[in-house]
Amino acid sequence: MTEADTTTLERDRLFTFRDEETDDELQVKIPEVIDPAYGMYVWPCAPVLAQYVWTRRKWIHGKHVVELGAGTSLPGVLAAVCGARVTLTDHSRLPRCLGNCLKSCQANGVADKVDVVGLTWGEFPPEVFQLPGFDIILASDCFYDTKEFENILATLHFLLDRSKNATCWITYQERSSDRSIEHLLLKWGLRCLHVPLETFGAEGPSLAGSNLPGNHTIQFLEITKATK
Repeated sequence: MTEADTTTLERDRLFTFRDEETDDELQVKIPEVIDPAYGMYVWPCAPVLAQYVWTRRKWIHGKHVVELGAGTSLPGVLAAVCGARVTLTDHSRLPRCLGNCLKSCQANGVADKVDVVGLTWGEFPPEVFQLPGFDIILASDCFYDTKEFENILATLHFLLDRSKNATCWITYQERSSDRSIEHLLLKWGLRCLHVPLETFGAEGPSLAGSNLPGNHTIQFLEITKATK
């Protein structure tokens, strides 16, 4: 695909989050590029995670949030718009994905409030140890390649170990019953709580006016360090 071809496939996607009880409404604009690179467009799990962030928007205000594998960064950008201090991360050797994180911040007026950092799952160079502690770790559809599962959980364990009382909010698409992470959670000293989508208004086929997640089966997990 040439650079010219890529340009013609760019679009802005608008997500509208509403609170039916208070009539609060917030719109987030996400630039997409229809591209083979996974991080260049919005996947079905992202609006589900963003919906949870929206329902916790008052609590998340002022908290320090990091998003792993952020790509188009819908959940992280929404958290920033809601007043969280946000660090967006993606693969350190994929500059276009990191650039896409920044574009999403610029499109929503939060570029000066968000840090964009290269972070590759399972790799721990010196700069990773300079990251601050976080209250919330976001991860949307990171569990798609079984070869990366252990690397992701190693990274989660590292971040949770450095962040007292931190919680990880994860959404993933159920692609196969054989692709479980339960044994890896045990190995890395982590535990998870399955949160039903209907408890935060994310059970429908179209969230935030996006036609996503569609008919995909999405799971939401809260992951924390296991208590001894």
